[in-house]
Amino acid sequence: LLAFVAIAWSWLFLLLLVLFFEFWARIQYGSTFVLNPYNLQSIALAASMPLLLALGQTLVIIAGGIDLSVGFVMGLASVVMATVMQATAGLHPGLSLLVGIVAALLVSVVPGFISGTLIARLAIPAFIGTLGMYGVCRGVGFLTASGTTVPVNNSWLFQLGNAKILQVPVPVILTAIVVLVMHWVLREGRFGRYTYAIGGSKPAAIRAGINVPRHTVMLYMLSAFCAGIAGVVYTARFSAGAAQGGEPLLLDSIAAVVIGGASLFGGSGTIAGAVIGAFIIAVIQYGLVFIDVAPFWQFVAVGVVIIVSVLID
Repeated sequence: LLAFVAIAWSWLFLLLLVLFFEFWARIQYGSTFVLNPYNLQSIALAASMPLLLALGQTLVIIAGGIDLSVGFVMGLASVVMATVMQATAGLHPGLSLLVGIVAALLVSVVPGFISGTLIARLAIPAFIGTLGMYGVCRGVGFLTASGTTVPVNNSWLFQLGNAKILQVPVPVILTAIVVLVMHWVLREGRFGRYTYAIGGSKPAAIRAGINVPRHTVMLYMLSAFCAGIAGVVYTARFSAGAAQGGEPLLLDSIAAVVIGGASLFGGSGTIAGAVIGAFIIAVIQYGLVFIDVAPFWQFVAVGVVIIVSVLID
């Protein structure tokens, strides 16, 4: 029983959270919490960007590393996309959007490549290497945006961030697609097996013939690429790029991975766990606002859940 609880506690905790807010809504307001389409859409949107960051972070943590730069990699991708779209405003809106997305994703993998090279080739600790890249991306992002937000007036961009398909927001659909791809990469391909092997025992992985330095660089590039996708979603949702847009999401991305069952010592973790972790955080944040609790308690609640999850692990 204890082993089952240790494995499935995040799912059970999410269920208890939903039941708690549902009972509160019915008793206090005479309405429903979980069956309200607006609530479900809001929670899914709130979970989408932290989850995109958490997807790449999951693979890095499984391999025994950590990426502290994803928040500002996301911000850098956001302002680069907005700046490029401003410069190409004279083109067709769809073409301008495509050019902006390509620029954002190309720029995002550069910090990942540098971080991975520093960690894998020069033996710099992941904490220090990605913390340094955190500062670099922060500065470059603000320099690119001239210290402010970069607005974009593009109808296709607005539709990408705010339209719905069958009542499901487009950013949620995009996030779901990335989740499925990352799940396949981790569970079905050789790349995922190598990732688990490196996190379980790096010396054993080297003896097994895995090119650990090259794989490590690829992991950090993939993490940065996911942050770039989050930057695209951010720009689409708000029709503006902001260097600081991903800063508050860094903790949430790490928390989602840890709450979802990944070990900070490496070797374990799943994409499904990261999804559950992201939704737990989103339900806590939205639910506390729903029951009219001061928003600062969100930080306390998420911090407590992180500590409890590590204790259970």
